[in-house]
Amino acid sequence: MKKSHLSGSILVLMMLVCLNCRNSPGGNMEEKTTGMAADTTLSGIRHAYFKDTIDGKGTTLYVLTNSKGTEAVFTNYGQRLISLMVPDREGNYADIVLGFDSLAPYTRGRGGFFGAVVGRYGNRIGNASFELDGTSYQLAKNNGDNHLHGGETGFESVVWDVDSVANNYISFHRVSPDMEEGYPGNLDVHVAYTLTDSNELVIDYRATTDKKTHVNLTNHSYFNLKGAGEGDVTSHIMQINADSITPVDSELIPTGELKAVEGTPFDFRKPKAIDRDINAGDDQLEYGRGYDHNFVLNDSPKNEEGLIFAARVLEPQSGRVMEVYTSEPGVQFYGGNFLNGEVIGKKGRAYPFRGAFCLETQHFPDSPNRPEFPSTVLEPGEEYQTTTVYAFGVEP
Repeated sequence: MKKSHLSGSILVLMMLVCLNCRNSPGGNMEEKTTGMAADTTLSGIRHAYFKDTIDGKGTTLYVLTNSKGTEAVFTNYGQRLISLMVPDREGNYADIVLGFDSLAPYTRGRGGFFGAVVGRYGNRIGNASFELDGTSYQLAKNNGDNHLHGGETGFESVVWDVDSVANNYISFHRVSPDMEEGYPGNLDVHVAYTLTDSNELVIDYRATTDKKTHVNLTNHSYFNLKGAGEGDVTSHIMQINADSITPVDSELIPTGELKAVEGTPFDFRKPKAIDRDINAGDDQLEYGRGYDHNFVLNDSPKNEEGLIFAARVLEPQSGRVMEVYTSEPGVQFYGGNFLNGEVIGKKGRAYPFRGAFCLETQHFPDSPNRPEFPSTVLEPGEEYQTTTVYAFGVEP
């Protein structure tokens, strides 16, 4: 991947060393640990607390690190990013993603979707139903009268296989069976993560189906660039490359319109603090208790790989910067409005109101019922393929 254009940034070069990983691609692979004798990771996560058997499949951790100590920790339960240690401008490391110290909380209440891959359909589908070729499909109503993030048991609540591991790469795989959560078709899904020497976490999603269906996958990591549990994110400086949003009704279902951001609290085309306009009295902000909206990405600028620049976030105190590039037409900016301090996360820290943000690259919510939106239909013989990059650095 091309090095991100992080203005004034100092990028940390990263190499992957897989701890407790598997050393041969495909088939049955033996566990091994290298580089770290202790059971505890740099972020304080213990391997032993993620060992279990769920639905006959074993769960474990996969630790990716570089020579300078930067670390990303995954589990195959829900294909979740458990922790991500990145440096600030002084070289001090902090874990910048919300989550838990052990597996058990992730298995309750869908684990808040912390760090998970979300599917089959990320975001909401109105009335929990859609029609394909004259056939109506009823989905779970798990968000009022609507369908959210794949149903009662989405991709975040199953154990994934690890089908390939290399020094800078890991690939997860599962087959979602026909009519799982009401969706037609056996959906064969692969999601791969590559950590580049430019400090980019590249996520490649692929899927095929044997029946016409809808697919919209995303990653639901909650970020706080000060560190997980270190207060709210309202002072983070956000930029989103979007001239419009898809406005929603009171149930957060898109109305079908595109609404220009100019002159509204949703104008992040130039960087501004998240909380600058958050109390502007806009009805859209009232519906979501803040920002919880799909932004319609502009077609440019793009990087050399043709991925659209979607967003840039700066945490002024630490200097940490995150940029997002994607092949998706939209990004959901969620401002942690439903966190309330009751969730106790890693190191016993409470996650407060607006204690994190999400930037979920995606097709638009309710696209199956909105022919005017970009289509999420996947046909047999086609391949669903999409890429998102989260790039990290610091600003002096």
